[in-house]
Amino acid sequence: MPPTDVTTLIRTELPRLAGSLRKVGELILEDPAAVTHCSAAELGRRTGTSQATVTRFCRAIGLDSYQHLLIELAQERGRGQASDWGTAEIGPDISPDDSLERVVQVVGNTDLRAVQQTIDRIDLDAIERAAQAAARARRIDVYGVGGSGAVAQETETRLFRIGCAVRGWTEVHAAATSAALLTPADVALGISHSGATRETVEPLELAKERGATTVAITSDPRSPLARAADIRLISTASETNFLTGIGGRHSVLVLVDCLYVRVAQLSYQRASASLALTDHIMPQHSVKSRRGR
Repeated sequence: MPPTDVTTLIRTELPRLAGSLRKVGELILEDPAAVTHCSAAELGRRTGTSQATVTRFCRAIGLDSYQHLLIELAQERGRGQASDWGTAEIGPDISPDDSLERVVQVVGNTDLRAVQQTIDRIDLDAIERAAQAAARARRIDVYGVGGSGAVAQETETRLFRIGCAVRGWTEVHAAATSAALLTPADVALGISHSGATRETVEPLELAKERGATTVAITSDPRSPLARAADIRLISTASETNFLTGIGGRHSVLVLVDCLYVRVAQLSYQRASASLALTDHIMPQHSVKSRRGR
């Protein structure tokens, strides 16, 4: 496992766990330091489950064993003590009485942590495959709704400016119509934090049926969106009690920017020509300063 916080991984996976597995995850998050001194059997007793359930929990979140979990918790604690972010002191929760200074610290640290963990876990081969497909694609569809819809539009803006035939679709009927017209020469990119948003999953599944190369950006590698994709790019998000998925959009944009820059590299002549043709637009629409008059 890359150097990332296992507690963040548990928070991400917890909503997808049920029953006894969820109990194990909740107790670990309640006091990670105490868990490092527990055997699997003891943790099972404390959660009212069993040693076998604790082992199944570890495998459910992608770890090999309970020993692997203990190592990750110990390493995370060490990073927290050495980190300038001060995550051990700040924690993820914000109360109504907290100062603005604490709010800024919690939000800023959470965003930074989500971005760093996404970079630590990034699959370079997946980025390369997605970029290669996008660089040669006849057409690129990007699907997303809600907050992910804003990211879909950001993705369209980036790729469009370097000469890609790209369109961001944030309405399910229009997305499905576009997906139905794709071919094996095209790429479809679905963006969803949960990976379970029907309005994003359905057009990506249809695009796959049409033979297009499908790419998913999601925090859940086992989600329906991930299963519908040929290529999966995995983001990371942390949470506070006021914001669900805080840091998620920032980490997704890191993946989008990596994809965008790699596509620009792979289609350098086209990208350079496109940027040269559009570089004058923003300066022409800048309001001239009145200073000195």
